[in-house]
Amino acid sequence: MKPYIPESKLPRVVIIGAGFGGIQLAKSLIKTKQFQVVLLDKHNYHTFQPLLYQVATGGLEPDSIAYSIRQIFHKKKNFIFRMADVERIDTNENEVITNIGEITYEHLVVATGTQTNFFGFDGISSQMMSLKTVPEALNMRSFILQNFENALLTDNNDKKSALMNIVIVGGGPTGVELAGALGEMKKYVLPNDYPELDLEQMQIYLFERQPRVLSNMSEVASKKTEKYLKELGVQIFTSTSVNDFDGKNKVVYGDNNEVIKADTFVWTAGVKGNLVGGLDEKVILRGNRIQTDSHNQILGYDNIYAIGDIAAMIEKDTPRGHPQVAPVAIQQAELLAKNLMAKGKKQPLKAFKYTDKGSMATVGRNRAVVDLPNFKFQGVFAWFVWLAVHLISLVGFRNKIAVIMDWIYNYFTYDRAMRLIIRPYHRKSKDD
Repeated sequence: MKPYIPESKLPRVVIIGAGFGGIQLAKSLIKTKQFQVVLLDKHNYHTFQPLLYQVATGGLEPDSIAYSIRQIFHKKKNFIFRMADVERIDTNENEVITNIGEITYEHLVVATGTQTNFFGFDGISSQMMSLKTVPEALNMRSFILQNFENALLTDNNDKKSALMNIVIVGGGPTGVELAGALGEMKKYVLPNDYPELDLEQMQIYLFERQPRVLSNMSEVASKKTEKYLKELGVQIFTSTSVNDFDGKNKVVYGDNNEVIKADTFVWTAGVKGNLVGGLDEKVILRGNRIQTDSHNQILGYDNIYAIGDIAAMIEKDTPRGHPQVAPVAIQQAELLAKNLMAKGKKQPLKAFKYTDKGSMATVGRNRAVVDLPNFKFQGVFAWFVWLAVHLISLVGFRNKIAVIMDWIYNYFTYDRAMRLIIRPYHRKSKDD
């Protein structure tokens, strides 16, 4: 079965994945007017992942950070979007096998991004919370609020504390920003919503195996971040591993197997590539990343490429590949569009060179850290820079307006308006 896709005299580029890289590549190729672009994704929207934690903590609604793919490319010529689950690639027939049928290609680009890597905890991953998609963010929001509602129904203080306690594993940007947002909720929001509860019983724990949080940023940024988190009541454990979670409320950590009672267990400690079947196993590297050359061409294939988080461009300066961040994906997409044009004209291809424009993270209102190549700063100004960069990066004018209005409301009212349990979340048992 082949889904209907209009015939074209232009060479067809099929892009798998509508993340930052896939969207940017489609935009860049459309501008050239030299290709038919077919974009595939299992969702009909693009997600602005850096703000998922704000959806999870009630600061933003999901439609503020999700934007219709069809709206992004409204009235664009030689562009086709199909919502589909990609099952595998038939490299011999130049076809992508999906749940809606087979789609042929002249050029194929894998831009599938990453999924949560639970490392040794895969067997109980269904009992953990993760934060990579909009549904996961909504699940987390509902689960936390449901636990507070349930805490009102018991007079057992140990059970009450376990329902309110939250453990976050992973001290990278996602873990840090989530911990900061939850710390603000504990300080400013939850006392108003749940005056019957003693919020002193609620603890937020952040675990990081490395000696410091935000280990990919400067040491001054890490120290400042830890200071901010402690001001918000977050307990930080660095150089500490979580050893076990019983799938209910028992978290075991450290060399002495100490125990924390916490019903909400959030895993942000790592990612692995969203692999598509059909590629030679020799090009699949650690973390399920696909090895490419300096032009993003997958080794051993003439017309298949990988960009963004899924790609591993192993070179002298990048022995483990480039950082798995949005700017890398966007820059690779822009260059790949130019190289596909050059390839069609039989011109030399340009090698990818990443321009690092800096890193940043926020830890709540007026608290952020920014590392630029030649300048590092923290505090209120860094927070405004963080706001501006994320606002500019959002897709869609409506989304920008919705986000800035919610941010203004949250800032002046010390409130988070979206504390609704729209779709209750029920954690699966180990046997499900």
